[in-house]
Amino acid sequence: VQLQASGGGSVQVGGSLRLRCAAPRTIFSVFSSFDMAWYRQAPGKQRELVAGITTRSNTNYADSVKGRFAITRDNSRKTVTLQTNDLKPDDTAVYYCNAKDGTTESWGQGTQVTVSS
Repeated sequence: VQLQASGGGSVQVGGSLRLRCAAPRTIFSVFSSFDMAWYRQAPGKQRELVAGITTRSNTNYADSVKGRFAITRDNSRKTVTLQTNDLKPDDTAVYYCNAKDGTTESWGQGTQVTVSS
């Protein structure tokens, strides 16, 4: 699965960004069979899971983003969206889209989110 991430940018504390992950070259039936997730990696830190959404649209979130971020998927458009609200400086990182099924795993190219105070 080829993933294209977009929507990053620079915002001030308390701002919002809408990150989008698309799989334009993947047919609908294949995309819908993947669990999708957003990860992030800040400078000098390990990559961490931010939010995930299963094929049945069950979601899970890192404790640090609960109540502020929301992940959704649109299988018909082959996209996954991460709505980020009330952003904090600690949210500054490169955000990566991830797709996984039982045998394969794919990563997008990453999109930078910078939150300044």
